[in-house]
Amino acid sequence: MAAMESGAAKVLVTRRPSGECALPFGRFDPVTHRTFERALRDWVRAQTGLDIGYAEQLYTFGDKDRERPEATLAGAPDNAHVISIGYLALTPAPDAIGARFAAHWMDWYRFFPWEDMRGGRPDIINAEIVPRLKAWAGQEEARRDRVRLSFGLDGGRWSEEGVLERYELLYEAGLVEEFARDRSAARDPHPLGEAMASDHRRILATGISRLRGKIKYRPVVFELMPDVFTLSDLQHTAEALLGFSLHTQNFRRALDKTGLVNGTGAMDAGTGGRPAELFEFRRELGRTLGAPGLPAPRRSGDWA
Repeated sequence: MAAMESGAAKVLVTRRPSGECALPFGRFDPVTHRTFERALRDWVRAQTGLDIGYAEQLYTFGDKDRERPEATLAGAPDNAHVISIGYLALTPAPDAIGARFAAHWMDWYRFFPWEDMRGGRPDIINAEIVPRLKAWAGQEEARRDRVRLSFGLDGGRWSEEGVLERYELLYEAGLVEEFARDRSAARDPHPLGEAMASDHRRILATGISRLRGKIKYRPVVFELMPDVFTLSDLQHTAEALLGFSLHTQNFRRALDKTGLVNGTGAMDAGTGGRPAELFEFRRELGRTLGAPGLPAPRRSGDWA
């Protein structure tokens, strides 16, 4: 489940007894659960006390040995091949979680610090990731191409939707903690990003990639917005999700052409400057098949 708080993109995680973060998960029971989504809602409530709103099926994760080094479900046999149906859920605000639940909201860039380009290209890419990936690639042309394309090197273009590809490349190169854990190998003294249980960081990367792509062609970003908001709030939300800064004037001109929002005539005086008009999402338009996504014009010169 994803939410926005103070300009930060948050993900709902639980905490394993081992200390690892995990996405909320549970076993599907065909006797008590009529649908996969019903099961999802039931055990998210049981593990976090929260009721989810918007949800869509994300992907089926069924790779062999994905549940190593332990089966992810209590009572599963040692040779269990666990198949997971991932869902992407969105909520306008990170609701408070009761103290009795081992769950909390976390900034998703703690797991993927190289994905946040809002302040320019993160130092971790050139200082740590690229040199280590180039050492791993050596003279193998296929590996060198993957490094170049995934991280936008040598004049290439960074694709914000390549979150999963970049994580899988770092995993294959042995630069994330899950690689050593899954193979019972020596741990890297400088792993990249915070690890998650099982393959949950891969699942989260898949969700971020999906959301970054989808907000450009469907108005799902408004599932993360309150009923009324300023255009600056909307822009900051889009930037936090996409991981890069938007050109404000071009964003507002393009947004006006979509017809997705209406001005309410009310003003927000708490912006710290001139009062800003409050807007609302045209939900009747959002329900149509032809509803557009949010424009995402990059602010030039920020990163390459």
